[in-house]
Amino acid sequence: MKSSGQVTVSFSIDPRLSRLIAQQFPAAKTAGSFFPLPGLTGMSGKVELEGTTLLARYQSQQEPIPGVDRRREYHILRKLDGTGLAPEVHGYADNWLLLSWQAGERLSDAGFLQALESVTECVASLHRQKLSGYRLSVLSLLEQYWQLSRPARRHCGWLRALRWLQKHGEPRPLRLSLLHMDVHAGNIIRGSNGLKLIDWEYASDGDVALELAAIALSNQLSDAQQQEMTEHYASLQRLDVMKLQRQMLRWQPWLNLLVACWYELRWQKSHEELFYPLAEQAWQRVLSD
Repeated sequence: MKSSGQVTVSFSIDPRLSRLIAQQFPAAKTAGSFFPLPGLTGMSGKVELEGTTLLARYQSQQEPIPGVDRRREYHILRKLDGTGLAPEVHGYADNWLLLSWQAGERLSDAGFLQALESVTECVASLHRQKLSGYRLSVLSLLEQYWQLSRPARRHCGWLRALRWLQKHGEPRPLRLSLLHMDVHAGNIIRGSNGLKLIDWEYASDGDVALELAAIALSNQLSDAQQQEMTEHYASLQRLDVMKLQRQMLRWQPWLNLLVACWYELRWQKSHEELFYPLAEQAWQRVLSD
């Protein structure tokens, strides 16, 4: 995104996206203005039409991101229509996904912790929805990250961790549900009707314990906060809290490697210095397992 002072410059809209907008909003007088948004997955942007604000999300076929599939994201959001958990979806074509812009305020890190009980209830509500039919394979994701990485960045600790997980296989799900798989402060909007989750690109069916373990790790929950979350979730979902906690621990080495791979790929693609130390810290967790 280019900017000069307080002025944000819009970009021309991809013709494929323009066609999708015209199909879904035939009364719009123009194709609108496109404002690119930062992120690993490419050409996502805010689209301003007369009286309507949209979010357009693109998937590059030349630079695939493990676990991201806009067509799957489209079908999952269609299934969630009317639940109040996710943005309204308008259409999908030519690798472009078109959604309503979610109005409201993103939670801060501190706001996330203050709203932990409500966030847990939102996640529990999601886990009560029907399965999407798209099963998550964490092992496949890890293997894709390895294959997409630069050979010079691959190291024996990475390979050793991957082979250990391949040998032992994924934990048998405690309970299979539709997961968001990217629940953190920046992906939760507080609006007039409560909390909503955004950025559903990693959503698929998997173990509820994996989701909770990922929330604890990505939001750096303290032991007390993690205990609060798991106890509240177990009560809402009628699960044995001790079994839930043990299952979350089984997923920990999988998540540690997944997070390290994510930061590694983010750094390799963006060259943003912010991600290099995060990748190094994540690798230290993997190597200490």
